Amino acid sequence: MFGAIPLLIVPFVLYNLGLLGIFGSGDDPWASEIFSFSMMSGGVFSMTLGDLMVLLGLIFLFLEIAKSVRTTNASIMDHLLSTLVFVAFLVEFLLVKGAAHSVFFTLMVIALFDVLAGFAVSMRSASRDINLN
Repeated sequence: MFGAIPLLIVPFVLYNLGLLGIFGSGDDPWASEIFSFSMMSGGVFSMTLGDLMVLLGLIFLFLEIAKSVRTTNASIMDHLLSTLVFVAFLVEFLLVKGAAHSVFFTLMVIALFDVLAGFAVSMRSASRDINLN
């Protein structure tokens, strides 16, 4: 049952918690630096909270695509719920002032890719199941 829950709901919830001030107050909590270190080249690598959110979204996208290759009854529900998560991203992006951010937009595009990839994999695997005599 929990296999049908789309994992991209996690970045959606975390972003909304960030809007509520869980990750710190300020104008843009996504620009706050989490860590940085010097590279051997002399450059400095730094990661912001927004970068971490996008990275988390990409990791969950990989796991969602790996989940979409299975052909069970739960996969249909997974695709439906993934579509609802994308619609929630889209509605929030259009209607909530705090969601008008590049991090949220990138997470929304990742959710769109999840929906498109899930349906593409399902259609491809369904075409293999058709037997023509």
